[in-house]
Amino acid sequence: MNRKAFLLVALITSPMLTAGPAAHAQPVTVVINKIDANGVGETIGGLTLEDTAQGLKVTPKLTGLPPGPHGFHVHANASCAPAEQNGQRVAGLAAGGHFDPAATGKHLGPAGDGHKGDMPVLVVAPDGTATSAAFSPHLKVADVQGHAIVIHAGGDNFSDQPAPLGGGGARIACGVVKQ
Repeated sequence: MNRKAFLLVALITSPMLTAGPAAHAQPVTVVINKIDANGVGETIGGLTLEDTAQGLKVTPKLTGLPPGPHGFHVHANASCAPAEQNGQRVAGLAAGGHFDPAATGKHLGPAGDGHKGDMPVLVVAPDGTATSAAFSPHLKVADVQGHAIVIHAGGDNFSDQPAPLGGGGARIACGVVKQ
């Protein structure tokens, strides 16, 4: 084979070598806003989502959050809007419950066999920033597209005891992963 033919074959086949089943989706950026019963508020940063061999890597770049651990979940719907529950407007309720396509009804954490939307606890530094990456081994970028990612006021013990859904409580920040 002459040099020109070899280069032509190399150019044609090289995209095929990288586009096979092992290829990962491009990283996605999600804008995160504060939320309350009145609606979606100010932007506090974003999340970078990317597929890795360890699962979905979520890299936060957030500010203005209360220090400490926070429940951090993919929710069923693509909305951060408030909705009414028992006659009260609730922040981010339009996001629905935790993303649970297998209808497990269980909150067992990112490594468990429960809700697929369970992610590791988001840890916020004393200065209100969150920058440490976390991995969700059972998620990919494609799984979370078209869903909201919600940050809760409290931590998450990955159990429904003593409080439902890990005890994370109120929804304080949210972003929608675009499709």
